[in-house]
Amino acid sequence: MTIAEGSKDAGSVFDVEIGALRGGSADLGRYAGRTALLIVNVASRCGLTPQYNGLEKLQERYAERGFSVLGVPCNQFMGQEPGSAEEIAEFCSATYGVTFPMTEKVEVNGAGRHPLYRRLTGFADAEGHAGDVRWNFEKFLVDREGNVVARFAPQTEPEADEVVAAIEKVLGR
Repeated sequence: MTIAEGSKDAGSVFDVEIGALRGGSADLGRYAGRTALLIVNVASRCGLTPQYNGLEKLQERYAERGFSVLGVPCNQFMGQEPGSAEEIAEFCSATYGVTFPMTEKVEVNGAGRHPLYRRLTGFADAEGHAGDVRWNFEKFLVDREGNVVARFAPQTEPEADEVVAAIEKVLGR
């Protein structure tokens, strides 16, 4: 399914405005034509939080080839991201050595769903799931033109074969 088929908010992800974790704009437009993104709703107090390790490894492995992870903090799943922007940034840096960019904390589901997630959630994963984000650490791969090209369940490890293969494909090996 393409994003246009699955979402009323079709268009480039890079057109969406979203704030950066520590204020100002995350400026997704700067990635247009240059960088593929793995967009992940993250949380600091989740059983899946150790996935930050794998996300950072992907960042280090592919950054020079035009790839970046983009962390999007969300507190909608059992309140597992309750911290302030400063607390989130400190936790990610000190605990996992995160160097990839992070956005402001947003809602990924429901009436307050951020426009970024209105675009992302129209895309189905390999099992056919489209719509609401199921839990923390759901992953969306976006190509350099801002199109969603893959979606991965929260339990899928960042360095899983299917994730790496999709990244390699979008980067052109």
